Amino acid sequence: MIRLMLVDDQTLIRQGLASLLSLEDDFEIVGHASHGAEAVSLIDTLTPDIILMDIRMPVMDGVAATKAIRERHPQMKILVLTTFDEDEYIVQAMQAGASGYLLKDAPTEQLAAAIRSVNSGFTQLGPTIAPKLFSRLNAPSNAQPKEDAQSMFTGRELEILKLLGQGKSNKEIAQTLYITEGTVKNHITKILSLLNARDRTQAALWAQQNL
Repeated sequence: MIRLMLVDDQTLIRQGLASLLSLEDDFEIVGHASHGAEAVSLIDTLTPDIILMDIRMPVMDGVAATKAIRERHPQMKILVLTTFDEDEYIVQAMQAGASGYLLKDAPTEQLAAAIRSVNSGFTQLGPTIAPKLFSRLNAPSNAQPKEDAQSMFTGRELEILKLLGQGKSNKEIAQTLYITEGTVKNHITKILSLLNARDRTQAALWAQQNL
């Protein structure tokens, strides 16, 4: 069972989402919050697996809440669900540690699939969101050429980065490369340090654009 928490300042939106998602056999709605600060205060009690987080909210917005929650609970997954597709919101949310970004007009089946995908450790971006994010990641004029960036890593680290970019879990990477999960974790720790990345989601996005 995937435990879900809904964070949105509009009561009708939360209620509608709860009604739709409750129809899925593997979803359980464990709680609601009307803004980011309330979500932060409730997570220790509710212990959701995934938080569906709106962006624009009073008191504390979705970006600030995502950052605060991920700092306290690095394992907790946050899927942004909003009506806003501005580039800045997308980049800020992913940099804060969100595992995905979808728009509220996504079909219920797509949302349900995204939740399951995020729960399995994958990054999930809506079809109109991915191009915006990737274009922003490529935008800085002082960005390193791909060849120079790749030279930062050993051959094994590049292999692991490519698999991260494909959404593979540590276990799947270990099985593919015939190494232990502990070795994978050690490599990923070094990769995150070299990239100055907050988490594996940011590393995966880098890999998708540079490898």
